[in-house]
Amino acid sequence: MPEIRNYTLNFGPQHPSAHGVLRLVLEMDGEVIERADPHIGLLHRGTEKLAEYKPYNQSIGYMDRLDYVSMMCNEHGYVRAIEKLLGIQAPERAQYIRTLFDEITRILNHLMWLGAHALDIGAMSVFLYCFREREDLMDCYEAVSGARLHATYYRPGGVHRDLPEQMPRYEGKSKWHSAREIAQRNSARDGSLLDFIQDFTERFPGHVDEYETLLTDNRIWKQRTVDIGIVSPERALQLGFTGPMVRGSGIEWDLRKKQPYAAYHQVDFDIPVGVNGDCYDRYLVRMEEMRQSNRIIRQCVDWLRANPGPVSIEDHKVVPPKRAEVKENMEALIHHFKLFTEGYCTPSGEVYAAVEAPKGEFGCYIVSDGANKPYRLKVRAPGFPHLAALDEMSRGHMLADVVAIIGTLDIVFGEIDR
Repeated sequence: MPEIRNYTLNFGPQHPSAHGVLRLVLEMDGEVIERADPHIGLLHRGTEKLAEYKPYNQSIGYMDRLDYVSMMCNEHGYVRAIEKLLGIQAPERAQYIRTLFDEITRILNHLMWLGAHALDIGAMSVFLYCFREREDLMDCYEAVSGARLHATYYRPGGVHRDLPEQMPRYEGKSKWHSAREIAQRNSARDGSLLDFIQDFTERFPGHVDEYETLLTDNRIWKQRTVDIGIVSPERALQLGFTGPMVRGSGIEWDLRKKQPYAAYHQVDFDIPVGVNGDCYDRYLVRMEEMRQSNRIIRQCVDWLRANPGPVSIEDHKVVPPKRAEVKENMEALIHHFKLFTEGYCTPSGEVYAAVEAPKGEFGCYIVSDGANKPYRLKVRAPGFPHLAALDEMSRGHMLADVVAIIGTLDIVFGEIDR
């Protein structure tokens, strides 16, 4: 038998489980990983530099594209930084709407992660189930913003508009769906967006039970995830882990509890934590997070039903005037044009604002020189330190385990390559 020698393997640039372009250079001893060197930069968009050449509001849409499954959470971090610079605060109803959609986004993200992660490891059905529920939540995005992915719904001073009183409905008979199927899909759409979301919150725990029935005690799933990619609590802190990655290692750190923002101090929820810090624990943490997000959404729906009010501040230097005002008032018309062409100037200074995005801490550091655009914008993306730990997490594991570890990191390269 010839002697097995060490060799170097290119894993990528296109490969399973990374949403984006990653090239891993793996140093192997047979099937065992000795070193993993992540090469990034293949998707570089220059987001931070582009934002320095545009008025503040025109960069909100860039935040959606950093991580296309955590859209509104990314917007929230950026908008909070601008509000900090301007010294303004959104009305309470807008804060509850932001909390509602942050949690809808968290479920959207975790459904995408679960479906893709399971598919990478070899479970096909879960992917289809997860996308069934994602469709309903994507319809909520579309109802408030007109877009299913890149919403640009959050604005400095509030949100773009209030929640619609009528949920859009499917109409007519299509080549793909019979009249009976369309009627079934419209069954929860007779009322407002809040009615539709409430109906979803009642159904969703049963769907999470379905996912868990397929995976949680599945022998193959546990063989692929238990004791794979273990990170101790101390090491998780040293590596800069946040979100489910640090909570999976047993550290109860969540910005929604530790540094509350929006309406998180008004809602009741628990922070799930792991015990062993392996891929399986991180899976369990994210599954419980979906249940807790569902709980928060239900509380927000109840509050929003009982408390009408403004969803943005009345300062027309920051928020555009209403269409009726523009048609009747020359001053409002001037504010409208000035806001959409030049934007607004912020006081000189520097701020950092962060939110608990689905993948971890997403923060924006803005340096202002008093102009209508940032002098410097730096994004603190949660996936970047997680990817940096891939080498340490995969050493001593088999080649197939690298796919499970990348899946458990839940990385999207838009925010890593920026």
